[in-house]
Amino acid sequence: MSSSLSPYVVDLDVLHSGIGSKDDKLRRMIGGRFKKHLDFDDQQFDSLIEEGAPSIRDAIRTVIEGGPFDDRHGWMYSYAYKWMCEFHGRFQVNGDFCPMKYDWLEMVDEGLEQLGVTAVDVSSFSHGSVPSPIPSPVDLVPGYGEWSLEQCREALEQWEAATDEAKSAIDSEVLHAIETCMGWCRNATALERGVAAFFF
Repeated sequence: MSSSLSPYVVDLDVLHSGIGSKDDKLRRMIGGRFKKHLDFDDQQFDSLIEEGAPSIRDAIRTVIEGGPFDDRHGWMYSYAYKWMCEFHGRFQVNGDFCPMKYDWLEMVDEGLEQLGVTAVDVSSFSHGSVPSPIPSPVDLVPGYGEWSLEQCREALEQWEAATDEAKSAIDSEVLHAIETCMGWCRNATALERGVAAFFF
């Protein structure tokens, strides 16, 4: 079974502040910009919605209102949060992580560690959850994680300190994936933002 990672460069403070903000303008702007995508989500989840799950628009409204949440449908609130991230952030190149086998993240992290890049890791994106008070999905999918601006800056410093010899010892596909991750960090630091990523 294959998985994927959807990374964004985003102002994490702005993203977090949307939860419970009761900002109806934000809700309407998300609904307007992503109308067709939200319609598609509802079509994809129609059987679950018929069984009582909220529509994606209702889930977005609930996240922005700060509740009340139904813990049985944490996954739908996570998808709602993804659309908030899509609204505020910039999607990043993810070809090295879409599709991928689950252990691929661990392989990339091993490569990062070999190079002395310890400020960030990609495995954390697979088992984290979106911020509280949004309930975690029962089966932890989608997963979610963040790299702060400070982590991105430190990771780039560690990457620059790695020798060409050390880099040449890394599997070429893993090295390419690491270079992609450093591209996310570079984009984040240029904009003074962080990285948020969803694991599906």
